[in-house]
Amino acid sequence: MARAAARYVCQSCGASFPKWSGRCEACGQWNTIVEEATSDQTPRGLGAGKGRKLDFVALSGAEKGPPRLVTGMAEFDRVCGGGLVPGSALLLGGDPGIGKSTLLLQVAARIAALGPCVYISGEEAIDQVRMRAARLGVGAAKVDLAAATAVRDIVASLETMPAPGVVVIDSIQTMYVDTLDSAPGTVAQVRASAQELIRLAKRRGLSVILVGHVTKEGLIAGPRVLEHMVDTVLYFEGERGHQFRILRAVKNRFGPTDEIGVFEMGDRGLGEVTNPSALFLAERSTEVAGAAVFAGIEGTRPLLVEIQALVAPSPMGTPRRAVVGWDSSRLAQVLAVLEARGGLAFAGNEVYLNVAGGLRIAEPAADLAVAAALVSSLTERAMPRATVVFGEIGLSGEIRPVGHVATRLKEAAKLGFAEAWVPQRRATGTPPPKTPSGEAGLEVRELEHVRDLVAAFQNQTPAASWAPRRNAAPGRG
Repeated sequence: MARAAARYVCQSCGASFPKWSGRCEACGQWNTIVEEATSDQTPRGLGAGKGRKLDFVALSGAEKGPPRLVTGMAEFDRVCGGGLVPGSALLLGGDPGIGKSTLLLQVAARIAALGPCVYISGEEAIDQVRMRAARLGVGAAKVDLAAATAVRDIVASLETMPAPGVVVIDSIQTMYVDTLDSAPGTVAQVRASAQELIRLAKRRGLSVILVGHVTKEGLIAGPRVLEHMVDTVLYFEGERGHQFRILRAVKNRFGPTDEIGVFEMGDRGLGEVTNPSALFLAERSTEVAGAAVFAGIEGTRPLLVEIQALVAPSPMGTPRRAVVGWDSSRLAQVLAVLEARGGLAFAGNEVYLNVAGGLRIAEPAADLAVAAALVSSLTERAMPRATVVFGEIGLSGEIRPVGHVATRLKEAAKLGFAEAWVPQRRATGTPPPKTPSGEAGLEVRELEHVRDLVAAFQNQTPAASWAPRRNAAPGRG
């Protein structure tokens, strides 16, 4: 009888190789390949006529949308698309200590008020979970708590008890299936454990929430196939030294994938932030050079956040460019456009950019706000008081229109802003109103080119007194 061939699997990307090597050829990671046992059975052809015939139906039908289990935590329900769907699997990832277990324990306590809820911890003992629950003020919640890592025991227990509404598994990397010889946390164990739990969720109509660890790159540890197996993937983001936490959906089969939920970490756990714009702008100084307020859109929610820039002389031959909360390559593009099309010079200056509050911005509409903060810092001229900015900048220097203009302006007017710098509207036959959405008192200033942005700062003081920083090269425009 032929000896079963060994298989070596990368624990980072899941790629399989016939022999061991120190570096994975698929993902480039070092020391991530381990040996896994293979099945002795040889795959065989299925043949025809041996399977159960399927009942095919028409594509159209009168099916209603999936029912939702509303947890009562509005920010969590918003990101999930309106609540948890029975029979679904949700994967929550985040950095260590960011608050994943805290969030799910609070969610479990809310759900327990509506029906049975099970919380299974594979990382902490029962007494440790009880201590956290007491600190969060949810110790009296009727949550069924257990500490286990064997998937066979978990499935057997859930099969014999009345079906709970939600089952929380913290975390999937600690679970193991006893039919495999590999250690918990390996690719095979994570995949097999998740598959058994997802199969249980579909069979009994449970909502299973899996907690996943993340790698140094910020991705969920284990095989990428894990993200394809589940219905929803959420990331819990934020700086541990900052009180804000962002819950972001990157995959959702039952809802949008661009929604975010904002939480604030306090002594009593995570509190919901119903008005993130006011909170992100709470510490804002009204008169400072290098700061601009960006009116952004996260999903269906308008969000105002301060963008800070610092342009300082550099003693080094290669000035430094540092970015927090934005794309560094996008910053390089905006700097190049301001130099080539706006007549400014950033050579010899270090540039630091920061999105206040620990928020990450990805939409191109932030280009104009970033450019305004950079020009403000370079010229040492503060932005006009109570002004918001948004717009996309093209490589030729033109300021391109963005979507949801009325929603952005309405949010700015609600928070007391008086002026908005926006892209110039394109002619569509009928002139649009000066203040969309009927927001009286909000003055809209349209900008067509980055030269208009530079000119807006020139007009803050008499033109004769305006000049770039002493160490900056003279303008070319």
